[in-house]
Amino acid sequence: MIQPADFTPAWWLPGAHLQTLIPNLLPRRGVALHRERLELHDGDFLDLDWGPQREGPLVMLLHGLEGSSRSPYAAGLMRRLTLAGCQGLVMHFRGCSGEPNRLPRAYSAGETGDIADVVDHLRRREPNRPLALIGVSLGGNALLRWLGDPATSPRVDAAIGISVPFDLHRAADRMERGLSRMYQWHLVRQLRRSVLRKCRRMDMPLDCREIARLRDFRSFDDAVTAPLAGYRDVDDYYTRASCRPWLRGIRVPTLILHARNDPFMTPDVIPGADELSDSVRLEVAEGGGHVGFMDSLGRSWLERRCVAWLGERFG
Repeated sequence: MIQPADFTPAWWLPGAHLQTLIPNLLPRRGVALHRERLELHDGDFLDLDWGPQREGPLVMLLHGLEGSSRSPYAAGLMRRLTLAGCQGLVMHFRGCSGEPNRLPRAYSAGETGDIADVVDHLRRREPNRPLALIGVSLGGNALLRWLGDPATSPRVDAAIGISVPFDLHRAADRMERGLSRMYQWHLVRQLRRSVLRKCRRMDMPLDCREIARLRDFRSFDDAVTAPLAGYRDVDDYYTRASCRPWLRGIRVPTLILHARNDPFMTPDVIPGADELSDSVRLEVAEGGGHVGFMDSLGRSWLERRCVAWLGERFG
């Protein structure tokens, strides 16, 4: 099902870029977090940041590229979930919790194995508690890719994807044009810094001398992300990791929130109704930017919509 989103952008934040930048630059009130380190079978680790104990459903947040529990959208969602009686936690992808992970392997838009491991960990701990996952941007792509894979049996009761790129080829092309290049410059600089920090700590199966010369997503993903994640090259990575071809396989009740003017991608990445399973509801706003969605009162429609939809699922 595809529906127009019930969202009106703030009149004082017109356009895609202000809706993207302001909500993600302003600090958000968060909640006190405590960290759990989950040791993995391959010798690496994942850090989980838990919100306050609540009796309601457990809701795990998957952050976006180079994000963390400190990201403004994560802090805002964790607070709103806590106020709604849910217990939230943020799963940090490898190397994103403030400490480099132990192995050369990093994370990617197609990383689903770690999601499955954390979900299994949570289910062993609380097998009967309702569990929902929220994925933002890159985390949303990985989440939907996992949910739609027929080889998996996700033990999840509900899911939400926010500002999902859907088609990584087209998203990378979009980031090469216009003002979207400023987001690319900022994020690729962060990615380079993370890889160079690991180069100083361990032997990497990369030419670390070349990292500083990488200037765009496509070159970085070809030189770093694809080989570390086991893909042949950047085209293989973008093709196999994109979630769009997998949406028809989703059987978990799933809400996807998207803005047509998202500056990280073009409108043609938005899937059609024939590409969605009956379990997916896609709500598309004309405005809202990338993980923005701020209304005229300075409130996050994104947070309200997520909590309202989870309330509909879990009562």
